[in-house]
Formats: sequence, C-alpha cells, structure tokens
Amino acid sequence: MQDTAKYLIHADITAAGVVERSDVVGAVFGQTEGLLGDELDLRDLQDSKKVGRIDVEIHSEGGQSFGEITVASGLDRVETAILAAALETIEQVGPCRAQIEVAEIEDVRSAKRREVVERATELLNDFEEKSIRTEDIVETVRQQVRVADVTDYEGLPAGPRVADSDAIVIVEGRSDVLQLLKYGIKNAVAVEGTDVPDAIADLTAGRTVTSFLDGDRGGDLILKELAQVGDVDYVAVTPGGKSVEDLSRSEVMSALRDKVPYETVASAKSLDSIREEMTHSGESTTADGGAVTATPSEDTADSQSAPDAQAGTVQTETAQAETSDGTVAEDAETVAVTDAAPDEDTDAGGDEPAIPSLSDHIEAVIQAHSGTARLVDEDATLLAEGDADDVVSLLESADEVPRTVVIDGDCTQKLLDVAAQRSVGVVVAAGHGEYVKQPTAVQVRIEG
Repeated sequence: MQDTAKYLIHADITAAGVVERSDVVGAVFGQTEGLLGDELDLRDLQDSKKVGRIDVEIHSEGGQSFGEITVASGLDRVETAILAAALETIEQVGPCRAQIEVAEIEDVRSAKRREVVERATELLNDFEEKSIRTEDIVETVRQQVRVADVTDYEGLPAGPRVADSDAIVIVEGRSDVLQLLKYGIKNAVAVEGTDVPDAIADLTAGRTVTSFLDGDRGGDLILKELAQVGDVDYVAVTPGGKSVEDLSRSEVMSALRDKVPYETVASAKSLDSIREEMTHSGESTTADGGAVTATPSEDTADSQSAPDAQAGTVQTETAQAETSDGTVAEDAETVAVTDAAPDEDTDAGGDEPAIPSLSDHIEAVIQAHSGTARLVDEDATLLAEGDADDVVSLLESADEVPRTVVIDGDCTQKLLDVAAQRSVGVVVAAGHGEYVKQPTAVQVRIEG
C-alpha cells in the first residue's frame, strides 16, 4: 500500500507500562471502530485497499514504552486528517494507559515530486552534455569538409588548389593550412618544419609565392631558408608573437593584402622592424605589395580653350588616398567649368550641361545601393552599365577599354583578373571580397 499511498500518517505513542506491537495494533482497530461511521471504518478501508497496514515500532525503557505508528492512506486530504485525529482518541493500549500524538501527515506525492525534479535535472544535464546543437552540427560539418579539403602535395599538407594555382601561400604547418581553408584560401601549402623540402623549392618556380609564416624566430628562420632554396615574391607579415592558426579572419585578410615584396624584407634589418613600420609609421601598401608613404593630394589645372563662342577653364583635382585594404587609389575627379565669355547666340537664361565626374558615378551606383555596375573612361564618360552580378561578362564584352569599373558589390579575385587582362586602371567597389592575389596594375578603392 505504501507504494500507492498518497499520504503517510506519522504518530508518536507513549504507554505507561510495557506493551508490544500487537497491543498497539489491537488498540487502534478496537478503539476507532464505529467512531467515524461506516465510510471511515478502518477495517473496511483496509479491505478496500484505501488504507495500508499499520506499522508500529515500539521499545520499552524504565517501565514505559515509546514508539511510532505509521499509517499509509489513499484517501483524500480531509479524510486522511480525520483518520489521523481519530488516532489521538486512543487512551489505553493493553492494560496500560497510553497517549498518541500525530507528528505529521506526509504528502507522499510531494516527496515523489522532489525526486522527479532532482532526477529530471540530472537527466537534462546529462542530455545537454551529450546533445549537439544546430550550431555545433554546422561547425562540425564545416570542420570535416575543411579536413577533407586538405590534400597532400608531395607528402605535405596543402589546399586543393595548390597544384594548379599560379599563386601559392607558404605556411608552417597543417593547422595553418586548415585555418586558411576556414577563411576560403585554398592555395596554401605547409613546409612542416624548419627544413624546407625540395618539393616546396621546386613549387616556387614560375609562381607568385607569398610567405605567410608565424611571427616568431622560427618563422623568420624558415623565411631565410626558403629565400635561399626557392623564389619568394611577397611576405605577409604576421603580428609579432602570433601564429597563423591564431589569427582571426580579418587579421589573415589584412596580412595578405598588406604583403610586402621580399626585397623590402631582405633589405630591412629584421621582420620586427617591418612590423614596427607597418604599425606606427602610417605606411600604406601599393597594389604590388610595396610599402609607400601616403602623400598629400595635389591639385593640377589644365587650361582648355573653347571655340569663339565660349572659353572655359577646366580644373581637375586628383587626390591619392589610402584605402582600407592598404592600396593607394585615386579619389574622384572633380571637374569645374568657369565661363570666360558667354556666347552671343546663347539665350541669357540657358544653363550649361553639367560635366559628369567619377564621384557622380560612385554616388549613383554605390551610395544609392543600385545593385549595378558601370564602366567609365578617363573623362568619366559612361561606356556601359549592367547588373553587378554580371560585371565580369560586362567588362569582357566591352568594345572600349574602360579606365574605371564602379560596382555596387564586393571586389572579387575574378573581377581583378579580368580587369588586369583588359588593362583597367581602377576598380571602385562597395566592399572587399576574398582575393589573395592583386594585380600590380589595378588599384582597388572601397567606397562602401
């Protein structure tokens, strides 16, 4: 009955003499019989399994008996309280006077609820430890894909594009290759130690090679050996004391974009001096990776004579500014026309048509978030316009080679490659894309 009982009645008994368990049980049945009516008769309740057996624990000491009575009840709270109160009416057990006092009525279900809460908490904690969140699933799949993308080039960890790419990035270990794969760079290969393998030396021949090693003494030593046994074109400078595998995405992209020619590194005292210059001197990096100091803007004026009807002065301001990716790009050309003498045949109220400028195209394409791309010549004349997603095909099919490409989108490696093939001078984009090799003849300007 205790397993199905809802309440437990706990009562203390004291008898003025020596009594036994059977004496207590007999007193409970005998002195409560008929006290509460037929509905709460203790024998009938036991027969119907609404009340369990009466448990008595009693011991004698000094001529007196002390003990505890426990009664399991399946009745409701009111009926259980009445039954408990009836126990306190017992005044005699066997031949001895006795006193029974109810200590408490225990709600068995509350105890079970506490057990349920404790057990549920344990199960939930165990479940949380073993379960995989959606974010974890995505990250796990990505990690497995990255590991799957790691290939072997002559026994060395490498990205899948190393064998067929015309530009490679040389790093120290497998973890560096994995980190670059995480950021979408698939043409990295690891030297796996301070002894540069012959396979790496042969791989550098005829390719654009960027060294991207850890910012410690080991990385500096590997760079020196690599330059002796192979060809190094550029050096991506890692912050001092940091490893490539510890760099964030922005730090990796910044280091690759701000790479410097190896000749600059070789002529410097050490890589630490290069790091200090890049950090404190305010130098910027040209498109070919060389370090230059940003110069103030210069104003150049060209005088242009007009026909007999009019004469004007055209003033062009060309300013060089350092873009966020470290390359030097031209600012917008601002053209102002000042009338020297009005044409006699021109109406007094007539306005001269505005001469377009590169800034007008930037405002109309990028700042207006048009989702388009424009091809512009040296005079800021519009040559072609199309969707930003089709800018590569638009540039490839253009009859006249543009001076500038203005695109409301990211500057991608494919766009830079085609721009270099078609001798485009400047690419003005809304944001940086993921590109590693920037052609030396193409300047990148970000206006997003």
